[in-house]
This record gives sequence, structure tokens and C-alpha cells, in this order.
Amino acid sequence: MKNYTQYGRSNDYAHYTVDKPALLLEWLLENVKGESKSKIKATLQNHGIRVGSKVITKFDYPLKPGMKIHISKNKRNNAFKSKWMKIVYEDQYLVVIEKNAGILSMAAGHSSLNCKTVLDQYFNETRQHCQAHVVHRLDRDTSGLMIYAKDKKTELSLEEDWHNTVYDRRYVAVVSGEMREDEGTVANWLKDNRAYITFSSPVDNGGKYAVTHFRVLDRTPNHSLVEFKLETGRKNQIRVHTADMGHPVCGDIKYGNGDNPLGRLCLHAYVLCFVHPVTHKRLEFETPIPGNFRHLFK
Repeated sequence: MKNYTQYGRSNDYAHYTVDKPALLLEWLLENVKGESKSKIKATLQNHGIRVGSKVITKFDYPLKPGMKIHISKNKRNNAFKSKWMKIVYEDQYLVVIEKNAGILSMAAGHSSLNCKTVLDQYFNETRQHCQAHVVHRLDRDTSGLMIYAKDKKTELSLEEDWHNTVYDRRYVAVVSGEMREDEGTVANWLKDNRAYITFSSPVDNGGKYAVTHFRVLDRTPNHSLVEFKLETGRKNQIRVHTADMGHPVCGDIKYGNGDNPLGRLCLHAYVLCFVHPVTHKRLEFETPIPGNFRHLFK
């Protein structure tokens, strides 16, 4: 079992079919031979296991009879290690990472810490003869899933048909205050002013139309844990729309109200599903909701 998930040729994997209902970790401990329990747990938690077309990191993910599980047989010790991110998927065309808060997606200055530079160093060390091409971005203080292409052709293919290629993109956030509605939709026009502040308008203001669907997962009198599904992907969309609702994302120094219980921007990109631009297979990734987000609601 590798230290990160890398899908390649079919014969690089041991393929299993689930024969009875089970939780993922329990199934792995019972069926994967030749690996220690700690190794299996660490791989599942930190890098995920492929179940069908999904990469799963949840210990209690429910398995049903007939599900397919794919375990890499490659034993090479070529683990990617970084305190800023982890690789959850890699093939010859692209890489999907989960980045931590506090690192830029790409360089904003000669010495700025960024994911592209970290990946380029990894590609160089593993002699892959490629570079990381930025396809989309997350703010420095937003954590979660991102795609980087390994060549210009793959990058352009993803960018040119992004709306259709990425069919499910969801974030989870801790917002300020107790939201009354369980679910709903926010839709308006977003436009930047000269100070690069994004503001919204219920009528066309020359900006871009933005649609965000939300669902409350948990709440207290002081905070709400909310899932956001993007129908459009505009700059600062979730941060502005939550502020419009009167429940800004906690820790947001630009659009927030000063509520910062965790000392960070409480926004995490936790679901990313897209059609591979070359193989045309559906790839689905979901990371756990950050533990400190959950802790606020215990």
C-alpha cells in the first residue's frame, strides 16, 4: 500500500469486491494482508483508499455488497511529504492535492510559499519531467482539494470546459451565528471595486451572476456548520454570500464580523468531483470535515 493514492494500470492494483456490509476501516483490517494496522489506518486517514471511483478517507464509510475496492500493490518508498499539503490522487496527466490553510495556490512574489513550487520540487525529485500547471485556485487561508495539471494541454482542457468537467464542488464552513433556515440558495451579481473588494447586487451591476446552494449540517447559538455547493465559481463567492446572509465565514478579515473562534478562515473545500480530461472517467474526492470545525459543535 503506497503512501499516497496513484491510479495507474489495472495490474498495479489488487481488486476486491465487498461481499457483506461493513465499515471501511474494519473491512481493510480484515482483508488487506501484509500491512500493519497502523499503516492501514495512516494510509486511510492521510491519503485515502479508492472505493469505486471515489477516494475515501473516512474510517466509518459504509460499504455495501458489490462495491469495488482497489489497493495499490506498488511498494516503492516514494512518499510525498509536506507539512503544507498531501497528494490524494496522481496520474501521468494531473494531481489532486489537499492543501492546508496558510499556503498560496501559486506564487504571488519571488519568495512566497505556494503549492505550485512545492509540487514542482516533488516532480523534480521523482524525475517526472513535468511542471504543475494551476487550473483553479483557493485563497491562502482556505484549505481543501485542488487540481493541478502536469502539462499545458491537460491544463487547457480542464480550463476550457471547467463548468461541465467539474460536476460537484462543495465547501464546508463555520459561519457566525445560528442560521435559522436548514437549506436554501443565494443568487446575485458579484463585482470587484477598485480596492479589489467584491460586492453584491440583486440586479445586474456589470459583474458576474453567482449562485450558491447551502445546507446546515449543525448549529449552536453562536455558530453554524454549513455545506456550500457552488453552481458558479466566482471570486470570493462563498465569503460574500455568507456575509449577505448575515452569517459571515468565521475568521474572514475581509468580509467577516470579527468572530474568529479557531484563529483561521473557517472555509474548507471538501468535495471535488470531475471528469478526467484524458481518460474521461469520473473521479470523486471527499475529505473529512476538519476536526476543529467539528469540535465547535460537540
